[in-house]
Amino acid sequence: MKLIKFKLVLLLCFSSVMAAAQTLYSTTKGEVSFYSDAPLETIEAINKSSAAIYNADNQELAVQIRITEFEFQNKLMQEHFNENYLESEKYPTAVFKGRIKEKIAAGNSGNYPATAEGSMTIHGVTKAVTIPGTIQSSGGQLKFDFKFPVKLEDYKVEIPTIVFKKIAEVVEVSGSMTLVKK
Repeated sequence: MKLIKFKLVLLLCFSSVMAAAQTLYSTTKGEVSFYSDAPLETIEAINKSSAAIYNADNQELAVQIRITEFEFQNKLMQEHFNENYLESEKYPTAVFKGRIKEKIAAGNSGNYPATAEGSMTIHGVTKAVTIPGTIQSSGGQLKFDFKFPVKLEDYKVEIPTIVFKKIAEVVEVSGSMTLVKK
């Protein structure tokens, strides 16, 4: 009986040490925007409530973006974006799961080039992606900045021919997220 209690206490201690050993950073207020520059119209939208978590020990990164949280200047564009193009009721989130390729000294202040490699799911389609960016470390927080193109047809986002000249085939996605150490 004492051996079982000892093993249980040892397991609990080991589990708490393992959990404490992870260096996690997170946010629920990350900003992600996209920009579409087509011959007849420019479309911009921003989402200021994207969530991200980063494990500095193994460089794993996960980002979740609620599609309905993108805000447009024109509410009709926002409605069409959610109902007709991204079908946000059916596909409510975009997700990135991967890791930062370079080893970042998260505890040391400085600016670091960073490349996120992993998979991105948009509109129910998952693709392997490589996203260039930078990470600025300052004490207990990391600021991630990034910019990359997204080809709409890769994610089966259909553009009706009637509005083809109003929506770019490739949109530019950019973002800035400040993750705080937990």
